[in-house]
Amino acid sequence: MTALGRQTVETRGDPPREHARHRPLKLALIALRAGPAAILFLLVVALSVASEVFLTLENVGNVLNQSAVICVLALGQLLVVVTGGIDLSVGSNLSLCAVVGAIVWRDHGSATSAIAAALGTGTLVGLVNGLLYVKGRLPHPFIPTLAMLTAASGLALYLSHSETILGAPPIVNEIGAGRIAAIPGGGEIGWFPTATLVVVAVAVLLLLLTRRLVWGRWVYAVGGSREGAVRNGIPVPSVLISVYVLCGLLAAVAALLTMGRGDAGSPTSGALAELDAIAAVIIGGASFLGGRGTVVNALTGALIIAVLRNGLNLLGIDPNWQYIATGAVIVIAVELDVVRGHLERRFRGLQAVSAA
Repeated sequence: MTALGRQTVETRGDPPREHARHRPLKLALIALRAGPAAILFLLVVALSVASEVFLTLENVGNVLNQSAVICVLALGQLLVVVTGGIDLSVGSNLSLCAVVGAIVWRDHGSATSAIAAALGTGTLVGLVNGLLYVKGRLPHPFIPTLAMLTAASGLALYLSHSETILGAPPIVNEIGAGRIAAIPGGGEIGWFPTATLVVVAVAVLLLLLTRRLVWGRWVYAVGGSREGAVRNGIPVPSVLISVYVLCGLLAAVAALLTMGRGDAGSPTSGALAELDAIAAVIIGGASFLGGRGTVVNALTGALIIAVLRNGLNLLGIDPNWQYIATGAVIVIAVELDVVRGHLERRFRGLQAVSAA
């Protein structure tokens, strides 16, 4: 055997050396995949140092309560984004559901009817979005959801005569603004918000749907490659409609939380909420191209936005800077995702060369 042949065999047969060469790249990938959690951790540390009030139980409860609506909207938006779509109507849908629920409560005094009306309205809006996109064969969900954004907002203003409708069912007030006194640390009232339990319940439900059911695999398959999903017999139209229906339903759940927080239904309560939901999903590492995104990371993105706003308020910084700071975090999160994708491709290339 020639010297060159012996060198080739030794090089290919030296796994520890190859592993050591790839180790820095693997560590960098692990760090970047933890990007959303790392950003949240650094924010918490920085704000804890800058403000003595930030980590108090009362303020932690405020952050959890303030983030609940964004969390629920983000979880609904996540399902749509994973399929490669977007729902611009969730904010207007939230406003419409809140108005409808408040009107039913005012006119009939039935908590069950008010909650059912709100949830039914949100689900119907989501169904219309899905049908317009799929059955109407529109080129992108941007179009039907943008149309629904204006239509739902206009209907909410019409039904409420452009006024806030005061009053909400007691159970809605409890889930929107209540605190759990049984959890120690917050006195008689408590510090842990009931709304957080709603967020946890929704998150657990979506985890079960996406990880335990075939439907969840279908959602990711459709986002990864729609043509491939069709070739594998996945009912793509039904999957697409279903994610918009669920997104609309979760917008209604967010509307109930909003109603309970203010004991009222306002036709503008969801203004620009769609931007927060989309921002949370993108900060959480989901891809607009579809096929990637997780429930935990979407919640992390929503918490980043809530923590950032709460911290800036505690520090007495101009509220307008909240939007600038949120935009900066979005850019940083997306840039980290771009770097992660580049390193993943490089890592796969090195693995292919090593295996050759």
